[in-house]
Amino acid sequence: MITLPPLYPLKFSPILKEKVWGGNKLQKLFHKTAKGYVGESWEISGVEDSISEIANGPLKGHTLNWILKNYKEKLVGEKVYQEFGNQFPLLFKFIDAREDLSVQVHPDDFLAKERHNSFGKTEMWYILNVENDSKLIVGFNKEINQKQYVHYLSEGKITEILNTIPINKDDAFVLKPGTVHAIGAGVLLAEIQQTSDITYRIYDWDRPDTNGQMRALHTDLALGAIKFNQSNSKIAYSPVKNLPSLISTTDFFTVNKLVLSKNYIRNLKDIPSFTVYMCIEGNAVLKSDDFLEEIKMGETILIPAQLPELKFSTNSASFLEVYIP
Repeated sequence: MITLPPLYPLKFSPILKEKVWGGNKLQKLFHKTAKGYVGESWEISGVEDSISEIANGPLKGHTLNWILKNYKEKLVGEKVYQEFGNQFPLLFKFIDAREDLSVQVHPDDFLAKERHNSFGKTEMWYILNVENDSKLIVGFNKEINQKQYVHYLSEGKITEILNTIPINKDDAFVLKPGTVHAIGAGVLLAEIQQTSDITYRIYDWDRPDTNGQMRALHTDLALGAIKFNQSNSKIAYSPVKNLPSLISTTDFFTVNKLVLSKNYIRNLKDIPSFTVYMCIEGNAVLKSDDFLEEIKMGETILIPAQLPELKFSTNSASFLEVYIP
């Protein structure tokens, strides 16, 4: 019988995705090691063919799937394990858009299960950095039905009905499945989402991919996924220093902002799942039992559910704190 080492705060090797719209901010600002235009850094992923690998401590080299299968509820929490089993339920990313992303939509849980045997995709965006006049597309700019939408699409005028939103650093948005959306050029953001890689591309700015080919559109699939009367808006939140401050909670995840100007002890006993920290500013040393781990801007760490508290040593650091309610 194999004796497993005790769990500890887990770092993972980022999975870097080259994209036609990607930039170099992930390399320059977050010191990700990559060449070319990198659009996404998948920080923690249980998506098939993109499974994260542990980068620190005694479990280094093992995959997220392996550790989940072997540690079960000790890693993710009893409630989460009962619901999701050996499927890790969330995906964490940093995204750098040098150019506009495609206009797209994601299916909800029901449609994704029916079509792809997958989760749907509820996601949250947290804006980390913007260039002048950076924007997002979220939903439509007027009331519209399916027939009208098809008309605008067929006439090549889809951009006329898209809701364009100017943004600033630290803005946050929750995007429900069925929402037509796109990240605009010059935006660096953190994304927290359900574990899913299903995207229906509606419009791609008539742009070829890195091989010079036009990327496929998913017009019919998207039509069945769009929810035309759905509202989405920027989240209003008020962070308080040295305390977890709620940004948003959904059925799938809760996101707090933790802004630290001094050492801090976070009690995790009442959180029923694992906790993930995405470091968005500064740096800190984290301690759990006798295990120490440094984390700096652009890094992500998973705190197993069985660990009762986490000690932060820092003079200045900010985090997105994520768990399943």
